[in-house]
Amino acid sequence: MPETLTIRSERVDDMPLLLAQLDRMGVQPLLDEHVSTHGNWVGLSLGWVTVLWLTHILSEADHRLNHGEPWAEQRLHTLRASTGPRVPPLDLSDDRLAAVLEALSHDEEWQACEGAFTQHWLRVYDLQPEHVRLDRTTASGYWSVTEDGLLQCGHSQDHRPDRPQVKVMLAVLDPLGWPVATDVVPGQHADDPLYLPAITRVRQGVGRRGLLYVGACQMGALETRASIQAGGDFYLCPLAEVQLPPTVWAGDLEPVAMGPPALTRITRLTATGPRQHLADGDAQLETLTAEVAGNALAWTERRLVVRSRPLARVGKTARRARLAKAQAAVAALNDRGRGKRRFTERPVRQEAVEAILTQYRGQGLLAVHDTERVREHPRRRYGNRPATVQVERDLGVKAVVDRQAVVTAITRLGWRV
Repeated sequence: MPETLTIRSERVDDMPLLLAQLDRMGVQPLLDEHVSTHGNWVGLSLGWVTVLWLTHILSEADHRLNHGEPWAEQRLHTLRASTGPRVPPLDLSDDRLAAVLEALSHDEEWQACEGAFTQHWLRVYDLQPEHVRLDRTTASGYWSVTEDGLLQCGHSQDHRPDRPQVKVMLAVLDPLGWPVATDVVPGQHADDPLYLPAITRVRQGVGRRGLLYVGACQMGALETRASIQAGGDFYLCPLAEVQLPPTVWAGDLEPVAMGPPALTRITRLTATGPRQHLADGDAQLETLTAEVAGNALAWTERRLVVRSRPLARVGKTARRARLAKAQAAVAALNDRGRGKRRFTERPVRQEAVEAILTQYRGQGLLAVHDTERVREHPRRRYGNRPATVQVERDLGVKAVVDRQAVVTAITRLGWRV
């Protein structure tokens, strides 16, 4: 009897590489250890299903649930040779993948798994982290808002408060960009309270102190800074007006902005060779007190008062452009013609001037003067009416740039603490 030879062709692509990398990262055993499943779960474990699904997502750039099973059916021999356990295609059905998502959505189990991943990766890749960068972003879309859902309307960076959004806080090891802690919260949440939970999980996962946490101005809340200091870590973030009011900021800036004798030059080596002068700055010490976990804490904060030259240059150009537009808008109030509003009362005209100064942020930089134009129109005698002279008075307004105020304002541009 002739022997029948059956040949099966499968596309290997990058699957062995992805599976080997996921195995090195320890995804399957860590998930099976920390994430529980339903008692009726049969077939491949949740860890193995997740590994195969991640391989499909990365290889095919496709995260749709209903595409996992057909993909596995066409690559059964490759998957079984690479993973070891038998791979039934039904283990990647859309129902099974939906069950995986449901199991991974439990916050407590996921946070424990996240910390275990971090410790494993630090050990396997021999990472010595020193800096952690924290930042948050939003994702919005045309979704329906439910009372207890993640998608909620809130302050939008995209200037679309009408679109529901979610907020994502991410903590990564810098400069690798390695994610250590991730939080997804409803879109109406404030940014300030998102930092401390992420920092707490970074400490649990990394297992060391003395790290430098770098964040945006929302990380500058006094409670956040005090908690980082109390934990034996360091922080670097700009201070917003909430933490540093303009009155206090003006006092701190005065000795620096007026040209102290010794500002530190901050330069950067360019690709062509010469160093580029980016900024100038100085350091000041400030004693702070706060309460952390019921205990009083006092520490000395080192504040870097820095003036960015590119930022100051852009701000100077933008400010002069706004002042020019404000002058033109004030001058346009004097125009006469069809469709032009004529101001006959000073209070009404003053309101229009104030609205223009507010729009272009010209308060204190433009001096507004009232003008009056007198015109005489002689009228001839007509019948019993004697010859007269009609006097017409036009009230106007003129905006003049206060050059000294502008120079002072420009010297304060580009400074941050």
